[in-house]
This record gives sequence, C-alpha cells and structure tokens, in this order.
Amino acid sequence: MDNPAREDILRDMNKTSDLLIVGGGLNGPALALAAARSGLTSTVIDALPAPAREADDFDGRAYALALSSVRLLRNLGLWGRVADNAQPMLEIKVSDGRAGEGPAPFFLHFDHAEIEEGPMGHMLEDRFLRRALIAAMDETPEITQLSGEEVMAQEVGPQGVTLSLASGKVLAGRVLIGADGRGSGTARRAGIGRTGWGYGQTALVAAIEHELPHHGIAHQFFMPPGPLAILPLLGNVSSIVWSETDETAARFAALTDDAFMEVLRPRFGDFLGKIALRGKRFTYPLNLTVANSFVSGRLALIGDAAHGMHPIAGQGLNAGLRDVAALAQVLDEARRRGEEIGAPDVLARYQEWRRFDTATLALATDLTNRLFSNDNPLLRAARDLGMGAISCLPALRRGFIREAAGLTGDLPALMKG
Repeated sequence: MDNPAREDILRDMNKTSDLLIVGGGLNGPALALAAARSGLTSTVIDALPAPAREADDFDGRAYALALSSVRLLRNLGLWGRVADNAQPMLEIKVSDGRAGEGPAPFFLHFDHAEIEEGPMGHMLEDRFLRRALIAAMDETPEITQLSGEEVMAQEVGPQGVTLSLASGKVLAGRVLIGADGRGSGTARRAGIGRTGWGYGQTALVAAIEHELPHHGIAHQFFMPPGPLAILPLLGNVSSIVWSETDETAARFAALTDDAFMEVLRPRFGDFLGKIALRGKRFTYPLNLTVANSFVSGRLALIGDAAHGMHPIAGQGLNAGLRDVAALAQVLDEARRRGEEIGAPDVLARYQEWRRFDTATLALATDLTNRLFSNDNPLLRAARDLGMGAISCLPALRRGFIREAAGLTGDLPALMKG
C-alpha cells in the first residue's frame, strides 16, 4: 500500500533549490530576490503564518534606510513599491542632556545638502517594506515561500543540505542561509557560537503624532540611561526608539498609554508641539551579539543571525542589507565562473568581505553607547567637545554624513548608484 506522507517527502526533496533561506523577515526575502536576478532559486521558510507576515496594521516599527540601502531596493525593483510611503531624512541633529530637560541645543548637525547624492536615507515603516518583499517574491518564479513552517533539523553533506520541518517536509538545497535573527537556530544547529554581552538597557519603541512638522529632521537625544531617537515618518508622525535601563523600561512599559506619555513628554520636549501616542508600543532588550563565524559547511549567516548590535546608529537593517548585497554578488560571480556556490572558498569570500566591516560597526556602536549612556561630568565634557569639533570641521562632518548614508567602504554592486 502506498504511503502518501512518504510520497510528499520525496516530492519535496525532488524540488531542490539553490538556496534554502531560514527566516522570512526582511533580509531573507531580499537575498532571495537578489539571487533570483542571477537565476538562482530559493525556498524561503518562515515560522510565522502568512496572515501575520502580511498584516497591514500600523505597529510603530520603522527603519532608517541609508542611501545605500535605498539603492539596493531600487536595483531589486522594490523602491517603486514603497517610495510613496517613505520619508526622506534631510538632517540629523544630535544633542546631549538629562531626563526631564528635553533635548538640549544640538552640538552635532548633519545636513544632506553637504553631499551630492541627495537625502542621507529614508524612514520606512516595517509593514510597507515587509509587504513589498512578500509581493515581489510572489511574482518571482525562482522563489518558493513556506509560511508557518518550523525547521527541526538540518544536515550538510558533500552534495548539498537538507532541512527537516515540523510538518514532516524535507527540503533539499545547495546552500543554507541563516536569516533567522539573533537567536538563530540555523547557527546553533551548525555549532556556531556567539560573542556578545547585554547592555542592561531595553528599547521602548512607538510612533508619536505631533502638532508641528518635523521637516525631515531626525533627532538623537543622549541621556545618561540611554539615547532617545526621534525619527521622522510621513506626515506629522515620528518613530521613537527610547533606550532606558531594564528596570525603568519595564516600569514604563507597564504603564497605561496616558501614563506612558506623561513620562515621555519631559524627555521628548515641546519642539514639535503637542504629542500623542499612535499605535502600539513595543520593547526589546538591547545587546551585542556577533556570530563567531559567518559561514560553515554550505552555510552562510546574514543580518541579525550574523550580527546584532545596539540601535544607537540605526544601522542594524542597513548592515544586514549590505550582507545581502555582498553575498548575492559572491554567489553570482561564483556561478558565472562555473564554481560550486556552496564551496568553502566561495563562502569564505563573503565572510572576508563582511567580517571586518561588521566588527568595526559593532565596536563603534558599543563604544558610542558606553561613552554617551552615563552622567560622568568629565566624559560629558570630552564628548561634547569632540562632537562640537566634528560639527565645526566641514571635511570631517561630510565624512560622517557619507558614513551615515552608507556610502563608505567596499560597496557591493547592488548598493552603488
């Protein structure tokens, strides 16, 4: 008698993909779309069911997309899907102060007019980017999406990799991609350890409506417990990422919406007029975690699975998208040369490209957070003096603006103009 379940497994295994991508958030789908440009096929597996991944409700989460990331989305044909919902970031103002005082006069000011390429980046809500990625994957024949599926085991062999899913399906591919976040099961099952530490801080994330226009200006207000970022969205709305000590954040998160706004207002200040909460509030613990290796046998890690860092510079997603662009280019060049895309020397090129840049960024965000998240008067005086000097030196200031726009370093082709 035939076994239908066994037939389903064999049928799934016969559908070999070039890439098996675990994680359907943002980086995984972006890689699938980039790989499809080279004719490489992908299966994207995500634990969330399709309705949750495609939800249209506004939840306050948003990303500061550097100019290089916008170029990537444009080159993948995605920018036209989201551009009408993106807010250009025209200026960044950085200030120092204490809780209850509101933002002090800014001591560092970046203006996009100082570079030739246009806005330093754009703010974009998660819901718009996520849905654009899913829709583009639906339209791409090289990509198969599996939602509501959990990976239980992975096996690497000389000819390829296989994934066993909780549903009983078994998938086969040539390269396994871990795009499954800071607690990456893909990395753990491969025996890849992590290095990092917690900051004793928690981020409070929400969207805020305000009475006055923000004029496309992003604000970073450094307070002793941690920074408060005020990031412009379309209309008179801004996203906040507010870092507090774990204990204080837990207390604020438990407040009613009205009480939460009462503790936010003195920190936010009145420069945008009256403010009100819009949508849900979120919290997440802040830590630094970097995979000890970005690659293993027929496996590569991207995004937070490879490196999770403090949001103080807003570079988390940008670093992940740079992983995507670099890995897609390495795989495409290997394919063109007739190399096996899962070969150790091919994947090593990806790691060599991204490892140093990632380590430098992670250490820079770590040092910045430690330097600014304190109330030591000597450190305060030194950092204010240093930031003031940067603001007064045009060449140095332009260098920081280009860094914020993601235009420095060895850019992959997908991130070039």
